[in-house]
Amino acid sequence: MGTLCGGTQKGLVPEMRALVILMIICMLEAIHVKSAAKNSTASYSMPEAVNIGALLTFNSVIGRAVKPAIEAAINDINADSTLLPETRLDVFFHDTNCSGFLGTVDALQLMEKDVAVVIGPQSSAIAHVTADVVNELHVPLLSLATDPTLTALQYPYFLRVTQSDYFQMHAIANLIDHYGWRDVIAIFVDDDYGRNGISVLCDALSERRARISYKVALSPGASVSEVNDVLVQVNLMESRIFVVHASPDSGMTVFSVAKTLAMMAEGYVWIATDWLPSFLDASEPVDHDTMNLLQGVIALRHHIPRSARKKEFVSRWKNLRYAGNWSINSYTFYAYDSVWLAAHALDSFLSSNGGGNLSFSSDQSLSLVKGSSLNLTSLRVFEGGQELLKTLQASNFTGLAGQYQFDSQKELVHPAIDVLNIVGTGSRTLGYWSNHSGFSVIAPEKLRSQNRSSSDQKLYSVIWPGQTTKQPRGWVFPSNGNPLRIAVPNRVSFQDFVSKIKEPPGVQGYCVDIFEAALNLLPYPVPRTYVLYGNGKRSPTYNNIVSDIAQNKYDAGVGDITITTNRTKTVDFTQPYLESGLVIVAPVKRAKSNAWAFLQPFTLEMWFVTGSFFLLIGAVVWILEHRINSEFRGPPRQQIMTIFWFSFSTMFFSHRENTVSTLGRLVLLIWLFVVLIINSSYTASLTSILTVQQLTSGIQGLDSLIASGDPIGVQDGSFARNYLINDLNIEASRIISLKDEKDYADALDNGPGNGGVAAIVDELPYIEVFLANVDCSYDKVGQEFTKSGWGFVFQRDSPLAVDLSTAILTLSASGNLKKIHDKWLAGHTDCSDQSDEATENRLTLQSFWGLFLIIGVACVIALTCFFGRVLAQYCKFNTGDHSSEEIETEPSEPSSRPRPTLRLTNVRELMDFVDRKEAEVKEILRSKRGGLIGGRSGDGSNRSAASDGQPT
Repeated sequence: MGTLCGGTQKGLVPEMRALVILMIICMLEAIHVKSAAKNSTASYSMPEAVNIGALLTFNSVIGRAVKPAIEAAINDINADSTLLPETRLDVFFHDTNCSGFLGTVDALQLMEKDVAVVIGPQSSAIAHVTADVVNELHVPLLSLATDPTLTALQYPYFLRVTQSDYFQMHAIANLIDHYGWRDVIAIFVDDDYGRNGISVLCDALSERRARISYKVALSPGASVSEVNDVLVQVNLMESRIFVVHASPDSGMTVFSVAKTLAMMAEGYVWIATDWLPSFLDASEPVDHDTMNLLQGVIALRHHIPRSARKKEFVSRWKNLRYAGNWSINSYTFYAYDSVWLAAHALDSFLSSNGGGNLSFSSDQSLSLVKGSSLNLTSLRVFEGGQELLKTLQASNFTGLAGQYQFDSQKELVHPAIDVLNIVGTGSRTLGYWSNHSGFSVIAPEKLRSQNRSSSDQKLYSVIWPGQTTKQPRGWVFPSNGNPLRIAVPNRVSFQDFVSKIKEPPGVQGYCVDIFEAALNLLPYPVPRTYVLYGNGKRSPTYNNIVSDIAQNKYDAGVGDITITTNRTKTVDFTQPYLESGLVIVAPVKRAKSNAWAFLQPFTLEMWFVTGSFFLLIGAVVWILEHRINSEFRGPPRQQIMTIFWFSFSTMFFSHRENTVSTLGRLVLLIWLFVVLIINSSYTASLTSILTVQQLTSGIQGLDSLIASGDPIGVQDGSFARNYLINDLNIEASRIISLKDEKDYADALDNGPGNGGVAAIVDELPYIEVFLANVDCSYDKVGQEFTKSGWGFVFQRDSPLAVDLSTAILTLSASGNLKKIHDKWLAGHTDCSDQSDEATENRLTLQSFWGLFLIIGVACVIALTCFFGRVLAQYCKFNTGDHSSEEIETEPSEPSSRPRPTLRLTNVRELMDFVDRKEAEVKEILRSKRGGLIGGRSGDGSNRSAASDGQPT
């Protein structure tokens, strides 16, 4: 055991040495690992500072409101320990001085400072250049520019942190459409901001059938004299709707000059884009003189939702040491939120990459630029720019300006506009606009979950320039002294509608009188000159008149111009003042009266019902009179003849039979009244039919005319020719143009076999005038196969067309339209009225069913009373008969002969009873009643005698 112990002790020495060495190695490894971990933590720590840049025009309305907001946001973020911990956010400001060249230089200088994000610029021109620079260097650009042509498709690193002018211009177009205006004059500053915004407005207006009738481009910083010249020019134009899209300096000059030229008075409409509210908000309090220039102006401002954070920020604005004397506008909130947007994205970006410094590398493309003294190699590419851009685009948080979330076009979601009305010393909110809900008096953030229709669009009432609440018409006649040039067809036929005269105004007729009467109802004068269209030898082609009006050769057209689908594509028509449509007129012959004309007054149904009632009344009266009136008794043949004779003799009130019963007299009295009405109506109808001229024609309507293959006449210049050829596929060789009414009559008289026509297709008003001036050898055949009307023609989107339509409706409601029609076109007899009268004079059952109903009800009541009384008598008679048999006869043995059934016996007895005279029945009933009483008395006496004779 000792050896074992001793031996064992000697063997532990080298093992212990190895164990110690192993422990030392482990300790060294642990120290190494700890040191490595420490070194790793040190090398991947968060950067001490991150640079962002800001490109602004310091001495501008937006710059003075934005720069303090950015500085306030930087301080708030650096004071927030939860955002970018251990990292300071620094901002480098560069003043672009509102210069494209200096802005480009500033953008390049800013890129030398290795900024991770750029905020700004506000200028559209500088934003385009800066967007190219950041796109090359992969630095995200959070832009405050509203130019709608700045898009992420062209500039991938461009993110707009305010609302695009695209939405503002669509809001203005909606406003124009909301008030029913059509022409707008646009006044804008001639730079990228002004031109591109007005271009969007032009497209938005065209979608609503409105337009910019004139564009006034002002140079940046335009002088008072320059603005005065252009405003004097536009004041001579028709439109009174002005949209001002300019910078604050140029815009205020426009309103100052407009005030001087009395263009801020009643009847004018001024709409300003967001530059004006931005200027007024940032300049509060605004001096009294400035507000006097703007009374009645409608202005649009970016909508900033109300929130507690916004209210708190506004309350501490004046206490910011860098805010100065300038107030807040909407861009203040956008700029403040932009810094927070960048901070959140940088924090997420640095955290996702495990911390570390932002890395920049040289741009290889700049090494190709040689021989230049510019230090372009100092511009480096941000290697994490693409990832940071994705982080920014995926952001979704709520800032002072509302929700910050970008759509697929890298634009803010839920754009909204405040619609303001500048009155007094400030502005009042008329409502809101958003691309989802349109106009509303409710804040758009409350309507996002609702579906709204165009009928829900609403704004509060406006106080317009001139301190009036009456909506301006929006246009006046130009003040340059040029009257309306009105084309009037120089007709050679149907001159009741329009014709030439020597006296002023040079034209007259039905159409001219209606036009003049409508103009007299307008609340403004319309200077006009009538110009005859055509050579006076043949009527002009009306399609050419419409075409010339569409091409601005004439301002309007007055005459018998039909409203057709093709014409409405190029011009505007007023409300139709006369209904029209194509009809067919053809030669007709007088129809000879036939031997059966006396049957025509009644329809077949009426004849059948009338005859049936004659027989019915005869039968009813016979039933009611048969029992008490000897004139209605006799052999069956005689009684049938009596029924027929009595029935039809009542038609002439010549019946010789007298009625005795009360019920019979009642029925006969009512029936004679019915016969009187029927006789009178028949006589009148037959007289009318025999005296009215009935006309017939070989052409029965459109189908028979097309199938005939014969020539067809149309009026010179009428649209009927094109309609027959293009719409009804009639060969052009069959169509013959006719000059005037004489040609109409000659062509119809000659017929298709002698160089004439089988029929004429023309509009109803012409045909009515033609038929009224000829004998009844021609007439309309078939039905009117088109529906249209006549209206006055104006150039596309002419506001006068709308006002005249209202005036025409007023003329119609007052009855003056009919008076003018009667003056020129009434007073003639139309043969077609006579031709249709025969059919209209036929009497139908519908006209007399009330009379037949009355006599029918009377018959039913009379028969019910009669049979009720007969049945009562029969019951008494039958009962009396049975009692008599019991008293007078003894019971007998049943006979071997078969007896008839009880039902058959009763029916025969009833028929026999009904056929008996009522006096006879009454006499039998009286005798039976007396015999029954006498029999009962005798039976009692016999019984008493028998009782007395019995022994007691």
